[in-house]
Amino acid sequence: MKHPKTRSPLACTPLALTIALTLGGCALGPDFVRPSISIPAEFREAAGWKQATPADTVSHAAWWERYGDATLNDLARRVDISNQNVAQANAQYRAAAAALSASRAAGLPNLGASAGLTRSEGVTGATSTTFNPPRTIERIGLNSSWEIDLWGRLGRSVEAARGSLAASAADLAAARLSTQATLAQAYFQLRINDAQQRVLQRAITAQRRSHQITFNRREAGIVTSADLAQAEAQLKTTEAQAIDLGVQRAQLEHLIAQLIGEIPGQFRIAIVDTVPALPAQPVGIPSTLLEGRPDIAAAERRVAAANAQIGVAQAAFFPNLTLSASGGFQNAGLGDLVTWPHRFWSLGPAIALSLFDGGARSAAKEQAIANYDRTVAGYRQSVLTAFQEVEDNLATLRILEEESAVQAQARRAANEFERLTNNQYMAGTVSFLNVATAQTASLSAERTSLDLLGRQLTASVALNKALGGNDWTLAGETLARQQKAAP
Repeated sequence: MKHPKTRSPLACTPLALTIALTLGGCALGPDFVRPSISIPAEFREAAGWKQATPADTVSHAAWWERYGDATLNDLARRVDISNQNVAQANAQYRAAAAALSASRAAGLPNLGASAGLTRSEGVTGATSTTFNPPRTIERIGLNSSWEIDLWGRLGRSVEAARGSLAASAADLAAARLSTQATLAQAYFQLRINDAQQRVLQRAITAQRRSHQITFNRREAGIVTSADLAQAEAQLKTTEAQAIDLGVQRAQLEHLIAQLIGEIPGQFRIAIVDTVPALPAQPVGIPSTLLEGRPDIAAAERRVAAANAQIGVAQAAFFPNLTLSASGGFQNAGLGDLVTWPHRFWSLGPAIALSLFDGGARSAAKEQAIANYDRTVAGYRQSVLTAFQEVEDNLATLRILEEESAVQAQARRAANEFERLTNNQYMAGTVSFLNVATAQTASLSAERTSLDLLGRQLTASVALNKALGGNDWTLAGETLARQQKAAP
């Protein structure tokens, strides 16, 4: 792994050292440069624009509102308020903000106050036999110290803390986005479950009618008991499937409750007769929209923090310069303690340098470099994963759209097959086996169509998450206007 060029300590000339006393000195270690990675101009699965706007100009609107579901909108907004994973990420962010304040405070002078009382007795001098009687000394004073940041150690520490804070902010955004996406997917699955239940109830109604007709025909001696048994098996199988859907709905409802911080046993989502519509796919998605992904932003800021820690480790090889001052009053009695003749003060610099540490500082520097290499690899892996997720979900949406069109034709054909077979059965030209086969085919086609819609909604949410929650519809409109206006 190649690192940016490190400033040499020889560059800190005597003049620079003089300036350092007031301006903070030379900063050792490499300056941060974003790790390089090859990024295509567009996604293969969404060929379109070749240019893109910077991430900070892209709208980060509430992406879930594009599905037009008021219940989902309300649930998604409750994530920020009650979700405990988001609350943990928020607490981590506040801790990182406090750590940054502490790092900044380390570069400022500190001031302390002290007061003490000492009682002593004993001989005076190494060879004297004069014994001093017990006496009491009262002392009050102020003391101050200030570490001059000659080599930029404190500055690099602040830089690292600032990077950690930015990473924590991105982690918070990532936790919020992940929870909102999981919530939306669970909600859509619940609505598909409700739609599946409606399909099954319609099938049960039709099959009960067929069962009654078959019973009447058996009583009239037109069909055998085998036909009636088959009709009953068909009906009971469908009823069992309808009951089984209740397991999934209960679990999805409990999951949604947990995601918004509610007690699952006290949370309910009413059944409705509609399924949210699938938003239109974007015409093209510029790949630089990935700059808005919070996990990528967090990974980049961790690289910056690790880079700054290299400078902190390198500065440990050089001496620390501290200015110290103290002053106050000291006397054997309290009565005239705070008087001018009893004053004391001291002022002076102190230089400290570790001469031998058994290789601890070298090990610390190697550890910092290795940690930097780890964060760079993590950043690049985050980018690669992001591109994979976007390509995956774009491909999924494209292929499922084609499959849904074919499945719609299959559903219409199955419904027509059921209608014709029922007419033939009533006319006595076919057995109930044909009716059962037709009803099974029609029900399967209806449920498969709903499954496909659920998979499309799930992939659509996953695409929004993969793009970092960016509203790529608004981004696309912006880019289209820019391209149209371009010479």
